[in-house]
Amino acid sequence: MLRRTVLAAPLLAMLAAGGCGADREPDLRLMVPNAPGSGYDITARTVATALHAADVHRSIEVFNLPGAGGMVGLQRLVYERGNSGLIMLMGLGLVGAQHTLPVPARLSDVTALARLIQEPEIVVVTRDSPLTSLADLVEAWRADPVTLSVGGGSSRGGPDHLAAMLMADAAGIAPPTVRYRQFDGGGALLAAILGKRVAFAVSSLGEYAEQIEAGQLRVLAVTGRGRAAGVDAPTLLESGLDVVFDNWRGLVAPPGLSAQQRAVLSDMVAQLRASRAWREALAGHRWTDAYQDGEEFTSFLREQDESVTRILDGMGLALPGASGR
Repeated sequence: MLRRTVLAAPLLAMLAAGGCGADREPDLRLMVPNAPGSGYDITARTVATALHAADVHRSIEVFNLPGAGGMVGLQRLVYERGNSGLIMLMGLGLVGAQHTLPVPARLSDVTALARLIQEPEIVVVTRDSPLTSLADLVEAWRADPVTLSVGGGSSRGGPDHLAAMLMADAAGIAPPTVRYRQFDGGGALLAAILGKRVAFAVSSLGEYAEQIEAGQLRVLAVTGRGRAAGVDAPTLLESGLDVVFDNWRGLVAPPGLSAQQRAVLSDMVAQLRASRAWREALAGHRWTDAYQDGEEFTSFLREQDESVTRILDGMGLALPGASGR
């Protein structure tokens, strides 16, 4: 795992006017609203490393502020109105988390900078699991959905939860009967899988690439439309479940930024995307480039919120404290 670094160098780009001398670029803090080792955390530290390697921005601090499925971090971001020295890595999990707690902050309040990547979810078991194929899993799951627990590293309404519920629904299992166990990010979920505290798990491919390559985990299926490179496993569609599902991640900033502040941050992200360091990171983590600029990403976030609401309501999984904002 990449270590947190705080690095300083000569001025490359002005992100905020106040308090910055002409010979030094302003510091930038990149917040991760999840625990270390999560998909958000891995992506954020990869972003920081690529920005540094490409000489786009060399004074970045990555820090974690976990809690309430990411809502603690979102609340902090909204509170930092007008602060262009703070950005946050987020994804589909935070869209779903808005529906779990009566926290006043919403993604509609923030400044959307860019969607960066997408990747499929994977269905995994331990290497010695008696579930050797997705057909085995579906058969056992249908027989006893209450006992056969599925683990995920996201809150209800997040990508791991949604993928598991869509799978259950496609297999003819009533989603409200599914025993979904929530863990605080990929690291805690991995411990639960290896400790046999769940029968199987759903997570993002990039989080467990090392464990898959080492043979600790076995992939029964991937949720994308096509097979994942380097993974010997069929898609859900190939396995008879009519489900196509991808996770995604992007960057947002506090509300109340000036047009100039938004432009500088957006230009930084555009330079990141164009850099060789970022292209190498995409390949290394098996991520797909899913770039959208701020305007496109704003519309996408609104569509994703509506989609999550429809899915949960349609499956009888409407969450307490959901808001129509």
